[in-house]
Amino acid sequence: MSTSADSSGRPARPRLRPVRLLTLTVFALAGLMFWLSFDTARGTDLRSDDSMLRLSDLIQQRSQKNGAHDERNAALRGDVEALARRDNGTSRAEQTRLRALEERAGTEKLKGEGLSVTLTDAPPNATAKIPGIPEPQPNDLVIHQQDLQAVVNALWRGGAKGIEVMDQRLISTSAVRCVGNTLILQGRVYSPPYKITAVGDRDALNRALTEAPAIQNYLQYVNAYGLGWKVDQREAVTLPGYSGTVELHYAQPVRP
Repeated sequence: MSTSADSSGRPARPRLRPVRLLTLTVFALAGLMFWLSFDTARGTDLRSDDSMLRLSDLIQQRSQKNGAHDERNAALRGDVEALARRDNGTSRAEQTRLRALEERAGTEKLKGEGLSVTLTDAPPNATAKIPGIPEPQPNDLVIHQQDLQAVVNALWRGGAKGIEVMDQRLISTSAVRCVGNTLILQGRVYSPPYKITAVGDRDALNRALTEAPAIQNYLQYVNAYGLGWKVDQREAVTLPGYSGTVELHYAQPVRP
């Protein structure tokens, strides 16, 4: 770009062309936006600011809210059922049959002998405890969905009258699912250690746990890498009644 000199001999200021003027305007607006963002954040990193809720925090909040809703729902259901029994005019035999069906469905408290199984992640720095076993990978040191399902299925096969996972009663539509190393059960989120409690004949329940192939495989990892496995015999167990919804939202009847 050529320049001309004024009468004092100094280079004249170059003329601003329209394109250059537009470019400077864009840069000026961008600078204004950056300044406003900085002023809003007060100099903090918006991505890493501790005041910003992380996704895990939101999940925990929603889980706690779902738990509160379950408790409220259980209280209201109890009131409705009490009023229904008082006003429906059913016989004593019919009421007894209804209570038996509710116990089988898992919506009523259940008491009896049983046991509890606790599964725990291995220490993050765990190493092989048996000579000749390869050093563990990260997935070898955490509880997986199939481990929880293996325990639940074995207890059902052992004749369990009812099962509770953490603080929730299982019913026929319950699904034990894991995302990462967290358990998602009926809208609530849990972290290890995981506790599974069953009511039933203890000898039959223990035998079912011992004979389950999936649990035998899990116990190999317990011995090799230190995953947690604990079975507590319980003389008296009280399982809560299921307090969530019993309506099916997606299932459809099979048409002949």
